[in-house]
Amino acid sequence: MSATAYALVSQVRYSELKTRIALAAVIGATAWFVAPGIWPIVWFAAVLVSQAIDWFVFSRYRRNPQWEPDRGYLILSCAVTALGVAVYSSIAAWLWFAGGDTGRVFAMVQVAGGLLHVSLHMHHARAILVSAVAPHGAYFLGLPVVSSILTGSWQELLIAFGCVLYMSHLVVAVRQSSTTTALLETAREKAEVASAAKSDFLAVVSHEIRTPMNAVISAANLLRRTDLDARQAEHVSMLTDAGDVLMGLLNDVLDFSKIEAGKMELELDDMDVRARLASLARLWEPRADAAGVRLVVQVTDAVPDCVRADPLRFQQILFNLISNAVKFTEQGQVTVSADWDGARLSVAVTDTGCGIPAARLTHVFNSFEQADAGTTRRYGGTGLGLSISRKLAEIMDGTLTVQSREGEGSTFTLTLPLEVSASRPAAAAVVAEDTGMLQGRSILAADDHEVNRRILKLLLEPHGCRLTLVENGAEALEAAATERFDAILMDMQMPVMDGLEATRRIRQSGQANADTPVVALTANALDVHRAAWEAAGVHAFLTKPIDPLALAGALASACAPRADAAVIEAA
Repeated sequence: MSATAYALVSQVRYSELKTRIALAAVIGATAWFVAPGIWPIVWFAAVLVSQAIDWFVFSRYRRNPQWEPDRGYLILSCAVTALGVAVYSSIAAWLWFAGGDTGRVFAMVQVAGGLLHVSLHMHHARAILVSAVAPHGAYFLGLPVVSSILTGSWQELLIAFGCVLYMSHLVVAVRQSSTTTALLETAREKAEVASAAKSDFLAVVSHEIRTPMNAVISAANLLRRTDLDARQAEHVSMLTDAGDVLMGLLNDVLDFSKIEAGKMELELDDMDVRARLASLARLWEPRADAAGVRLVVQVTDAVPDCVRADPLRFQQILFNLISNAVKFTEQGQVTVSADWDGARLSVAVTDTGCGIPAARLTHVFNSFEQADAGTTRRYGGTGLGLSISRKLAEIMDGTLTVQSREGEGSTFTLTLPLEVSASRPAAAAVVAEDTGMLQGRSILAADDHEVNRRILKLLLEPHGCRLTLVENGAEALEAAATERFDAILMDMQMPVMDGLEATRRIRQSGQANADTPVVALTANALDVHRAAWEAAGVHAFLTKPIDPLALAGALASACAPRADAAVIEAA
């Protein structure tokens, strides 16, 4: 038997110690009431002593769960277990012989309950289980047998026979419980393996999609900087819009997987409700106007200026709701209204669109489902947006509900319990793409993909910085040892030496670039990757496809005087 089993039994016994003592007090009081005398009091004192010994002996397993007991300590553990059970069940003998018919019934019930308890809680360690069952069994079978011998009444042997039947059924139940536990453990292990495989698969898919999409979207952004006629500009817009849709799909799949795995964590911060809604309105007004739809934002005076929430997830939910409202509304308006009831913030997104059929209303929050089969063909999407939004709302202890009438429109209402914040969120620094803070700066960039290096050159050279490009972490380490840089751009997955190892070695080198800010620029966008970079001590974490503004802003912050530099995170 593995040491883990003994540690588990020890932990269970420790967690139930107070319950056993309280139950012993109740049993002792009942025994004294049924058969008054000094023995129930003596028995309770003996229980306290035996439980203290049990706690002391088994504490070694709790202190070191992986410890493998030697033969001597295992014998001691079994002896202490048998002693504790023998003392605990000994009250049954007093009740059997001094309590009359009522005492006999109570004695059998007490021992039967003890048998059931130890069988269910100690079956992990067989030696301990046998040591606990033996004293209970001796009382359970011995009391009616001894009584039959003393009184000469064979009928009492029927009680012993009934006890044998009970113990037989108990053995079957424990075996089934052990088998079920083993099956559940096996299923859990398989699920963990499957979850790890799914995470690895998603990480690979995310990386392999983001890498070519980096070239596509970056090329489109570079094309926008050139002189284009109207037709060419339209083609570039189509290209960037399609890229945005694809990246939105990828991010939805990653978020859905994270929520399903229970790994979605909130990052609470001060949030300006009005500013956040105004930002969403600025984002969607051009698209709504292009569709001939009016977008209106209404915030009551009761809404506090600032609350504690996860701004990113709050915006993600409303982004999905407004996106759907604009998408499914061909004429009329989309209204975003916010209210406060003193403890909860309610934000309703109402549209005058096609509405949802009553038969499909209960399914709109299901994963990969939309109002009807033609929705995907006509409007696009995966059916994940509303599912993710509701689950995010639930993670935030809130709700997301819908009311709709087909042909009239729909109202989705997000309700979140939030705390009012006395402070206001710090204003985000806005970095223009044409900032001159990179002029004359020396930047080291490591990326194994030739296209990515070309894109970095095209994006950064117009800023007037001097760019040194290398193909892997080893080359980055060599370059950092020979020249002082103002900032380092580092990819993650590279041959010879990956970006994390290169960053750690640069930090530990004690050379000129040991404290140079490192900006991670990678197609590995999962939380585990972000955490790994944070542990390596990076200044900023950026994901591909490259956002030109985010890249310029991160480098500008990294190259700024150290006292004024701020850590930037962008995804």
